[in-house]
Amino acid sequence: MTKVRHILGISGGKDSAALSIYLKQKYPQLKIEYYNSDTGCELAETEVLIDRLSAYLGSIKRLRAAEGSPEPTPFEHFLKAMGGFLPSPQQRWCTKKMKLAEFERYAGKDYAVSYVGIRGDEERDGYISSKPNIQAVFPFRKNIWSLDVINKVLHNDNLKQIEGYYEELCPERMKEEVMEVVRKPITKQFYYSKKLNALLDLDVKLFNHVVFKFLQTTEYPIGKLTKEEFPLLDNDDVLVKEDIFRLLRESGVGVPAYYEEIPFEVDGKTGTYCRSRSGCYFCFFQQRIEWVWLLEQHPDLYEKAMTFEKDGYTWIQGETLADLAKPERVRQIKLDIIKRQEEAKKKQQGTTLVDILGDELMCTNCFI
Repeated sequence: MTKVRHILGISGGKDSAALSIYLKQKYPQLKIEYYNSDTGCELAETEVLIDRLSAYLGSIKRLRAAEGSPEPTPFEHFLKAMGGFLPSPQQRWCTKKMKLAEFERYAGKDYAVSYVGIRGDEERDGYISSKPNIQAVFPFRKNIWSLDVINKVLHNDNLKQIEGYYEELCPERMKEEVMEVVRKPITKQFYYSKKLNALLDLDVKLFNHVVFKFLQTTEYPIGKLTKEEFPLLDNDDVLVKEDIFRLLRESGVGVPAYYEEIPFEVDGKTGTYCRSRSGCYFCFFQQRIEWVWLLEQHPDLYEKAMTFEKDGYTWIQGETLADLAKPERVRQIKLDIIKRQEEAKKKQQGTTLVDILGDELMCTNCFI
């Protein structure tokens, strides 16, 4: 029997933490290896969460890039190697060098299933390794499979093969309705996502078993497992943001402290701020109000982030951290978020930064 490893990356954020708790509770038979990519630039609140989670799970392997470097952190090692060129949304070398490379080195050449915590209420694709021996799955979503798998399964070249699996596995009571969808080829009008959603709406578990049969004819890691070794085939749970916070609280691990809303007042108006995501304290995906949060809650880290801005390189396009820290600029940023929070309240929507900013801007690969 081919060995397949089950691996889950703990980023220090809410979603990966909740996924580890969820899988441990629901599938204790899965022998999952938990790891964290230590960048040396995490918030203290993140380290507290990882320590609590390690106690809950049993252990978390800490991976650290650039071991043996004279630089104080992996980030500073690679920043020096990059000639002071700061990472950005267009050049995410930080993720590649400090996280992805370490994860793929850890997995090595072994077949591995990587469990990724993208929620059912998120409209985005997740990390897909370029290594053929690593396969990502997304247990919180209705569709647990990665985009590359879906594209192969639903490709017209494989239509007869998939049709045969459905003929074999589909219950008679629903076969006519299901096979009508299965037999329809992909066209400009009936595109991949439309067919995928139609099949999932009919029966998620049936679709999972069909995909599994297909994977057994490929070199994908999950195809090397038995049905008993991959119990997610019979899971049709869909978890959203509220479920994530519930899992964290009920497990006793708790919600990361940087999600706690802190009130502030400007010109007689009151708002709140926090951090909407995990990641390095200087993450270029954080919004200006989150930089203000860092300035006021962790002034030492804000000052450290400022020291990296040299030779025209800045964390925020068109604005230095020195300029952002000016009192009038801080005031305006706070007033802007108060306005957004007031608008959200009028629409009876959530007013926290996690609600307002959501996951609209982030590097997916940071959260493996």
